[in-house]
Amino acid sequence: MQAQFSSQKDDWETPQELFDQLDRMFHFTLDAASSDENAKCQKHFTAEDDGLKQDWGGHTVWLNPPYGRQIGKWVQKAFEEGQKPHTFIVCLLPARTDTAWFHDYCRRGYVQFIRGRLKFGRSKNSAPFPSMLVFFNKDIF
Repeated sequence: MQAQFSSQKDDWETPQELFDQLDRMFHFTLDAASSDENAKCQKHFTAEDDGLKQDWGGHTVWLNPPYGRQIGKWVQKAFEEGQKPHTFIVCLLPARTDTAWFHDYCRRGYVQFIRGRLKFGRSKNSAPFPSMLVFFNKDIF
C-alpha cells in the first residue's frame, strides 16, 4: 500500500465520480494526459503521444497530468492552450500553492479547492495531499 502513495508515483488515476460530475457540466472532448487503460475521453493522449507536444486547440480538455517534476510544464501548457479560441481546460492538480507553477499560471485561471482528500483510481485510501481544480479559458477568466 505504501508504494501506492510513494513520492515516486506521479500518475494518479482520475476519480471516476469527480470526472463524471464535471463531464456532465463541460462535456470534455480530450483527455490530454492518460493511458489507453484510464482515458476519460475517446480522444486522448498517452505518454507515447506526449500531450505536451500536441495541439489542444478547439477542445474542452480534461487534464490530470503526471504529478512529478514535469507538472509545471503541464500547467504552463494548459494555461497557454487555454488562450486559444474555443478552448476550455479543466485541470485536476495537487494543491501546491507554494510552487512557482501555481503562482505563474494557476492564479491566472480560476482555482477551486477540493474539500477533503480524493481517492484516486481504485484506491481505498485517500491521497496524501489536497487537490484543486484549475480552469483556463481566455474568454472567461
